[in-house]
Amino acid sequence: MIQAVDVKKSYQTGETEVKALQGVSFSIEKGEFMSIAGPSGSGKTTLLNLIGCLDKADSGKILIDSETIHDQSKKELALLRREKIGFIFQSFNLIPVLTAFENVSFALSLLNVPEKEIEERTLILLEEVGLKGMEYRLPNQLSGGQQQRVAVARALIKNPLIVLADEPTANLDSKTGEDILKLMKAMNTKHNTTFVFSTHDQMVMDYADRLIHLHDGQIQSDELNPAAKG
Repeated sequence: MIQAVDVKKSYQTGETEVKALQGVSFSIEKGEFMSIAGPSGSGKTTLLNLIGCLDKADSGKILIDSETIHDQSKKELALLRREKIGFIFQSFNLIPVLTAFENVSFALSLLNVPEKEIEERTLILLEEVGLKGMEYRLPNQLSGGQQQRVAVARALIKNPLIVLADEPTANLDSKTGEDILKLMKAMNTKHNTTFVFSTHDQMVMDYADRLIHLHDGQIQSDELNPAAKG
């Protein structure tokens, strides 16, 4: 589903060159529920941005569903993101003037799905994530955990191949964060969607079936987690 081969990425900060990734290689199979872990500055968010086609590597290559993405145009990358990748952010990133229903259904409207199908799929998914009866509330009428449930539904509504989650529990208390992790694990099992997290939260790591640890832009370890929760 995802393959990275000797991926390197640097940034210029003033006169200093920051080597965010230094030759990273790995493969992720369809249906994995895995975490890219490491301290701040380890390169995990950079790597997630590259997988999500939000940025381009300096060298090496990344393949998504057997497509090499480094030589694709901005238009082609935008189409790939729209059709195959869902995003979950730590700050929820919901559109404040849209209801939960509208925030979730918006992604389908961009894909020209018929209106009746949009309504049916959106209501079903909002119920699946535990928001039945809250479909027409605005984000500021929802708790942080409920907003993140909307974000999970928004990421899943287009049946993406991959969901990328950047520190998805960072703005939640531990109980709510664990509830969201259980929800995402259930969605992973039901839909066989590949979930990739970036995190330094041990609780997220405990739920991951596989852990890639980054340190200073390099893979320190890549191991299965036989004791994964959920």
